[in-house]
Parts: sequence; C-alpha cells; structure tokens
Amino acid sequence: MQAFDVLADPVRRRILELLATEERAANEVVEIIGAEFGISQPSVSQHLKVLRDNGFATVRAQAQRRIYALDPAGLQAADAWLGGFRAFWEPKLDALATEIARGKRERRMAPLKRRDGERA
Repeated sequence: MQAFDVLADPVRRRILELLATEERAANEVVEIIGAEFGISQPSVSQHLKVLRDNGFATVRAQAQRRIYALDPAGLQAADAWLGGFRAFWEPKLDALATEIARGKRERRMAPLKRRDGERA
C-alpha cells in the first residue's frame, strides 16, 4: 500500500492526528475513533494494523496494554513524493508572503505619511 492510499482513509487520518499529539493506548484509540466514526473495535484495530504495517505508527507493549505512537517514516515518504511538486507552489507562496509584508509595511507607514502631509 502506498502512503497516499493509507492517508486516503479519514479514519486513519484521524488516528494519525490523535497519535501526533501523544502516544495512546489501543483501547483509548478504539474508544475515541469508535465514538467519532461509529465503528467497532475490530475495525479500529484493522486501521491501526494498516498504519503500523505501512510505517505510519509504532506499537509497544506495556504490561497488558498496547501503546501506539506516530512513526514519522510514513509521513516522510509522503513528503518526499510531494517534494517533486513544491516547485509549482513555493514561488507563488513566496510571492504572496512578499505582498503580505509589503501591505503590512504600507499600513504601518500610512499614518506617518498622513502626519507628514499635514505638516506641509
């Protein structure tokens, strides 16, 4: 399964959002995801398995509990693929940032220009 196939599912994206904030026990993930999406424990477990098998999550045993954490490797693979397309949007975002900065500077300078104009 490719990174974007994994990320295409809204349940898996939500699990990743949960794991991005902190490690979570499997039962905690099941409780949250089950409530939000109305799916069963086996379904949530299957989503966790897909995330684990594809490098998006890690799991470790802690007594009888299974603790899941975000594994950045899967996201890095998606980011690497997107890297080939950054050349299309980065110049536009840089130009937008320049225009925003110019607008802020002009708004800051406007009161000074008016005051200078009033004195003349």
